[in-house]
Formats: sequence, structure tokens, C-alpha cells
Amino acid sequence: MKIICDTNSFTNTCLNVQRSIPAKAVLPHLEGILIETQGDSSVKLTGFDLDIAIITAFNVRVVEPGAAVLNAKTFCDILRHLPDSTVTITCNEKNICTITSGEVEYTLISLNPAEYPELPTITEEIPFRINSGILKDMIKRTVFAVSADDGKTVHRGVKFELTSDEIKLIALDGYRLAIRTEFTEYNGEALNFVVPAKTLYEIIKLAEDDEGFIEIVKGRRHIMFNVNGYCLVSKLLEGEFLDYRTAFPKGKNAVVRVNTKKLMDSIERTSIIITEKVKSPIRCIFEEDELKLSAVTALGSASDKLSVSIDGERTEIGFNNRFLLDALRSCDTDEVLIDLNGSFSPAVITPPEGESFLYLILPVRIKND
Repeated sequence: MKIICDTNSFTNTCLNVQRSIPAKAVLPHLEGILIETQGDSSVKLTGFDLDIAIITAFNVRVVEPGAAVLNAKTFCDILRHLPDSTVTITCNEKNICTITSGEVEYTLISLNPAEYPELPTITEEIPFRINSGILKDMIKRTVFAVSADDGKTVHRGVKFELTSDEIKLIALDGYRLAIRTEFTEYNGEALNFVVPAKTLYEIIKLAEDDEGFIEIVKGRRHIMFNVNGYCLVSKLLEGEFLDYRTAFPKGKNAVVRVNTKKLMDSIERTSIIITEKVKSPIRCIFEEDELKLSAVTALGSASDKLSVSIDGERTEIGFNNRFLLDALRSCDTDEVLIDLNGSFSPAVITPPEGESFLYLILPVRIKND
């Protein structure tokens, strides 16, 4: 194999593919990038960790066809430090690869490309597409609520619910729930599937163009995202996802309307004395169109007041400050509604109009309860 290509293009592409490659893999080939020529003007790069594969192709000059598997970290580090605008990669029949750029030359040993693990195939294909900017925004505003250590693996991903007129993303971790809903055109059967959070973080990084579309092809056990010239193939998470609708409170004793940014600022001020080592819930008292926030820790105490609009009963409730802030930061409206049903029921945060988002947060018991 011998190829000549633009150094910057090759470097940027390799760095994107490298993200799917583990530092320590169960198989040596999985620590490498598979490089394969395609015709006389293209090369395909593949990274794979048995759960996620990132594949892409770009233009190069192919002098001699062939393939190689080069250690991803070493290869990408070499490319990042090359001095010239072009790089030449030559591999012989003994799998010895030479990388030259300007006066610099490296020699790397390639693993046998024929022994690279077989990539998953998508069976029972169901294709659809969605605007890149919309999907990226939906992911960002839900994936933070995915469980990191739930015993059920299925809760380590985001659930997609697709119907003829809307797409809904749902994430939960046992303490909070995040839902985003957008209108979309879809002509197929209703779909429900769960995508690992790790996969979705990669989608966010690869989806640079907010105006384009991401093509999604769902299979029986895998899903493929075609985004910005990259093909990302991932396992789907299997198992029974919690029926999140049962988590909604049966009623509400008070509805609070509040400015989103002002509430976030107040929580952040009150949270200064709360740290990872010195934890405490934030106490919130909603009464007479006023919200009183306070916290007490071994470091001291903090309190603040905020004008709000309250329709309903006085409510005193405690929250994990980080969970509350995560939800509010994901709200894209100037104001939000907070539905309360006493001190021990979850709070539900929604927009003043419409149903584009819903965040549910379980309360934390405060000492005088």
C-alpha cells in the first residue's frame, strides 16, 4: 500500500476515528486503526471497540492499493507532529509501514489487516433521518440524566420513542428524569430503542453542521448513524426500560412560575458552601409569591430569596443542588413551571407553554422532616 494525502485532513480524521478505540483492548487489533484503500482516490478508516465502530472515507492519492492496521495512539501522535502539508504512507508485504513528511520518517509495524475483527451488520433495517441540530440539542438536554451505575444496563442509555409526528428522548437514573420532545416527519412504524450514552456523546462531537441531517438506520440489535461524513455503528441496549410515566406525581398542590436564569443564579449562590466532601440539600420554601433558598453545611450557611409566582399551597422541599441545576440548564425557555405535590413527591419542571421538555427530580429529605 502507498498513499499520499493532506496531513491536516488525515490528522483530523484519525483523531475522530481514534475516539472509538480503547487504550487497552482485549484484542491487539482493536487498539489500531484499519486503513484500507478504495479505488485510486480514497481511503477508508475504521476504529472499533466491539461496542462502537466509527468508519469514514476521504480523498487521497492511491499509488498502490492495500491495507494496514496501525496503533491508533502512536499513529495519531505521529500525524499531529508532522512538519509538512503532505504525508506519504507506504506498507510492504511484510507489514512494515513507513510514514514520511518533509525530512521526517517513521517506521511502524502493521498488524495483519485480514485478522481485523468483523464489524456488526445491521439486520431488519428501518431508516429515518432527523435534522442534525435538533438531534444534537435533544441529546445534550437529556444524556446528563443517564445512570452511571444502575444495575440495569439499559438505563445507561437514552430511550428513543418515535411516532409519525414526534421523536421523544428519555433518560433517567433513579433520582431524576429528563424528557425532550420534537416534531418530526416519519412514515414508518412506531419505534422504541435505547442507545448507549457513550454513542450519543460521539454523535454530539461528530455533528458539526446544525443545518444538515443525520441518517439513522435501526437494526434488530445495532443502530447506525450517518453523520457529517462518518458512519457510527453501535450496539443497542437490551432490557426493560423503566415505565417512566409511572414516576409522575398523581396531582399537584402548587404550580410555581419562575424566571429560569434568576433561579439558576440563586441556586448557584446558595450552593457555594456545598462541595463533594461537604454535601447538603438545598432547602426551598415556596410561599406568598416568594422562594426562600437555604443550605447549611460544616462550612457555614447560605440563604437567598427570589420573587416567583405561586398558585397553590405553601411547600417546603429539599433538592440535590446539582440535579436541580442540571435540569434548569437544559431548559431553553426564559421561564419554567415547577409542579409541586408536597415535600415528598417529585418536582416536575416544564415550559410555560407546550411540551418540548419535562424534567422530574426526586426530593431530598431535610433534617426537620
